[in-house]
Amino acid sequence: MHTDVVLLNLLVWMLGVSGQPRQRGTTLQAYRLVRSKREMPLMEGSSRRIGSSMLKRSPDITKAWGTKTEQLLSIDDQDFTMRPGFGGPAVPVGVDVQVESLDAISEVDMDFTMTLYLRHYWKDARLSFRSNKNQSMTFDSRLVKKIWVPDMFFVHSKKSFTHDTTTDNVMLRVYPDGKVLYSLRVTVTSMCSMDLSRFPLDTQTCSLEIESYAYTDDDLMLYWKEGNRSLNTDERISLSQFLIQEFHTTTKLAFYSSTGWYNRLYITFTLRRHIFFFLLQTYFPATLMVMLSWVSFWIDRRAVPARVPLGITTVLTMSTIITGVNASMPRVSYIKAVDIYLWVSFVFVFLSVIEYAAVNYLSTLQERKERKHRERLPCTCGLAHPDVMSASYSEVDANNTGSYSMPGENGIKRERMLVQLAMESDQITGHVGTSAYSNVWIDTHVIDKYSRVLFPASYILFNVIYWSIYC
Repeated sequence: MHTDVVLLNLLVWMLGVSGQPRQRGTTLQAYRLVRSKREMPLMEGSSRRIGSSMLKRSPDITKAWGTKTEQLLSIDDQDFTMRPGFGGPAVPVGVDVQVESLDAISEVDMDFTMTLYLRHYWKDARLSFRSNKNQSMTFDSRLVKKIWVPDMFFVHSKKSFTHDTTTDNVMLRVYPDGKVLYSLRVTVTSMCSMDLSRFPLDTQTCSLEIESYAYTDDDLMLYWKEGNRSLNTDERISLSQFLIQEFHTTTKLAFYSSTGWYNRLYITFTLRRHIFFFLLQTYFPATLMVMLSWVSFWIDRRAVPARVPLGITTVLTMSTIITGVNASMPRVSYIKAVDIYLWVSFVFVFLSVIEYAAVNYLSTLQERKERKHRERLPCTCGLAHPDVMSASYSEVDANNTGSYSMPGENGIKRERMLVQLAMESDQITGHVGTSAYSNVWIDTHVIDKYSRVLFPASYILFNVIYWSIYC
């Protein structure tokens, strides 16, 4: 019995020892709960003080933290697949453009490349929001995909793209009353129909055309926001071959038989080509080749190795110049101004070669006639001037046509003496047909002498007429 009482007391003591940590843990949890309750009012008070200070600095809800754009602009509550004011009058969309650069003009492809800032202005009441200070909100391209924007495209464009370095070059600015500014930076390559009939003394007019793709003039009205002042250009824009004379804007209506009428905006610019490059590369070399061909008129007609290569060289050089110019030009079916100049120059060079061919042929013909008459010449005894024929004739080779060792001031007088002597011999011997022979006789030196004057005079006259027409 005594033993049972001892064991029971021991068990009670052990239970008491094991229960002490629970009481401590319970006390610790109670302490933490009391502490957290004390700290919560402090934190709430501090957050209220922070929020009140932020509201004091910027009471505008557009600048408050924690407000989502979709909630502020009510994007999720609206259907932006439809245009603003659907079913009502057309939405007016103003446009202005700032041309950043005019990159290239290609005559071969007949196009131009331009980089510009394209800005759209319209009003969409669905995007209006409450703002105490009438402050706008600016967004990037991520919001553009969630709202309605005008579907502009470039008519007759071959390729175009929106710049995306380092991000998409797109800006969207929304005002509290629902007005929207949508701006993007675009590079476009567009067609330009060029008239090259006066090339390279030409002036070209190109246009960049902007139009809505889906909305006719009943749904969307495009207009230049401030007329001609809607188009701004960078003063540093320059081209190597062209002088930019002017930029201006126009607005027209375009009709498509299947869809209807559309508003179309035009950016028109006029370019005048610089002529100095073509003077150095085309006109001056062609003129020098023509003048070089005239040198053969002062070379002895018997110097075949000198005159023939000179003529061939000038002809081949002119052919190379013509080929080089046409290689960088489109294959148009009409004659250009540069073609007229080059081909007329080519004709002058070619005629100088033909002139020597005629001189050489007539010299050969003259040589044969003289050889025949030389065989028939009578004795010079009894002539008034027997010393005229004191020298003996020599055989004429192929490169020394018509050269005789007869005394006189020049070859022309010697040949004329020979003809006169031949005619007198016919009268002595009684031959008939001396008049026919005198008609065939041609002084080949006179052809070169006339060519020295006629060729330069004709070419100068051509240049005067050419430059007076095209300049």
